[in-house]
Amino acid sequence: MAEKRDYYEVLGVDKNASEDEIKKAYRTLAKKYHPDVNHEPGAEEKFKEINEAYEVLGDPEKRKTYDQFGFAGMDGAQAGNGFGGFSQGFTSGSFDDLNDIFSDFFGGGFGGSTRSSRRSADNGPHKGQDVQMRMTISFMDACFGTTKTLDLDVDEKCTACGGTGAASPSDIETCPTCHGSGYVVTQQRTMLGIMQSQSVCPDCRGSGKRIRRACPKCGGRGYTREHEQVEVRIPAGIDDGQMLRVAGKGSHGTNGGENGDLYIVIHVEEDSRFVRQDKNIYLNVPVSAVDATLGTNIDVPTIHGDVTMKIPAGTQDGTQLRLKGQGVPDLHDGRPGDQFCTIQVQIDKKLSPREKELYQQLKELQDNQKKSPWEAFKQKFSGR
Repeated sequence: MAEKRDYYEVLGVDKNASEDEIKKAYRTLAKKYHPDVNHEPGAEEKFKEINEAYEVLGDPEKRKTYDQFGFAGMDGAQAGNGFGGFSQGFTSGSFDDLNDIFSDFFGGGFGGSTRSSRRSADNGPHKGQDVQMRMTISFMDACFGTTKTLDLDVDEKCTACGGTGAASPSDIETCPTCHGSGYVVTQQRTMLGIMQSQSVCPDCRGSGKRIRRACPKCGGRGYTREHEQVEVRIPAGIDDGQMLRVAGKGSHGTNGGENGDLYIVIHVEEDSRFVRQDKNIYLNVPVSAVDATLGTNIDVPTIHGDVTMKIPAGTQDGTQLRLKGQGVPDLHDGRPGDQFCTIQVQIDKKLSPREKELYQQLKELQDNQKKSPWEAFKQKFSGR
């Protein structure tokens, strides 16, 4: 008989390898050398050797014993039986790893103790899926709120059968094909033993029940199609991209389950004048050079109406002035934001003879009393 190779060498891992590294190495090698995939000479023996190594190194207690005593610490039942070790030494975790590999080849589970076969079908009431729609509203409706009416076609739970689809409770019986589990198990004999997989029962479609007489109102579906007008309140302060939930107006449930919900994604139209950021409003305000120089009061548009705003004397182009409380109400507490007005100083391109004469007089007056802005700028560069 050939001499056994070190288990770490078989899996190609270091002796300090973590559990995850050992598992990853095992899964890679097992898929590569599985007899149903690899038909090269020696592949089956290699596959047995890999499983034997993982049977030991995949179990913390066995690995500890092997590290201390080597092969001498392994009894024949768990270290030398190849495939026979599956039924004696494999942990549930090892079985699950092997089942995942087999599922890649056969689409089913291994034996009767894998995760897929341990999981029982849930054939009770299930809530329907949520659905989503898009709604476009105006800028002002988003700021102050409104109410919209939606025309919807909704699958409502049948009022006659309560969603069961049966004419009466006595017309509901356990599915004879799956015996109420909602799934059926098929078996396949292979060289490794009997492989089994489960699938949704074709007769009851996973419900675990069979209806003898269908509900006359819904025809056994458990729901009826209804046309409804649903009022949706749009709260003040809602912003572009936010969602509203309308309970129970989504897809119909199954086995008497409740409907899913309807989620409305709000799209807010842009305004030609105002720009909104969160709960603040921004507006560009044109001001003449004379008003910016001397100062004045102007009536500024806001989303709430015109508000008087003071332009201080000497206001520069690009200055931002705040109108407190003239923004959008907060979606949660209702407190409004502010409006920020950016001053845009307008320079006249055409002057009347009288205006030109007055500007000339102003220039002569400034030249006699102080340096012009241009001269002050040039002075910074003198001496260079």
